[in-house]
Amino acid sequence: MRTATSQKNGAAGKTTANAGGSGKKANPASATKSSKKEQQQKEEKEETPFEKLFMDMLKDMYWAEQHLVKALEKMSKAATTEQLQDAFDDHLYVTKKHASRLERVFGLLGAPVQGKKCAAMEGLVNEAEEMIKETEEGSMTRDAALIIAAQKVEHYEIASYGSLVQVALTLGHNEAARLLEKTLNEEEDTDRHLTMIAESDVNPLADQETEDEGAEEEEEMEEA
Repeated sequence: MRTATSQKNGAAGKTTANAGGSGKKANPASATKSSKKEQQQKEEKEETPFEKLFMDMLKDMYWAEQHLVKALEKMSKAATTEQLQDAFDDHLYVTKKHASRLERVFGLLGAPVQGKKCAAMEGLVNEAEEMIKETEEGSMTRDAALIIAAQKVEHYEIASYGSLVQVALTLGHNEAARLLEKTLNEEEDTDRHLTMIAESDVNPLADQETEDEGAEEEEEMEEA
């Protein structure tokens, strides 16, 4: 009887020990839950309204750059002078680089590459297309209009990239700010180049045009 009692007591002890062991096994689950909560809190902390604004601005400009690529192709074909055509072709190449640079910024931030429709760029491009329709093909007045339209685009981009640089610096995204500032400098260079073309050649010649002169120049080009 004592032996049976001892065995029962031993079994009870083992059961108690196992119960204690089961209690210890619950701790990892609790730790996992706590870890998930900490991760969630970390993600919520990273997604501040200011950070969201920054990401929305990046998406906005990524869409804008891609939309501008198509517009510059049209503007180059519509330009009268070879000088302006070359300027648009050069900026087309640079614009593609700007889109790629934005992709690098997304990568630095660990975010997916994504565009968001830019109403401002869409409006500016639509205005450029209207200017092409409203000016005489082959005229210097059309080139002047194209430069005006292009510089409106440049000024929007300069303002946008300037803001992006400052927001990136505030958020501590220094490498992203460096890349964005490089694009900002290139946009400013393009704006200055367009101003030079307008002031030195296009505007003075456009000012001397008569109403039918553009059509006459077009006929001469076709005959040649």
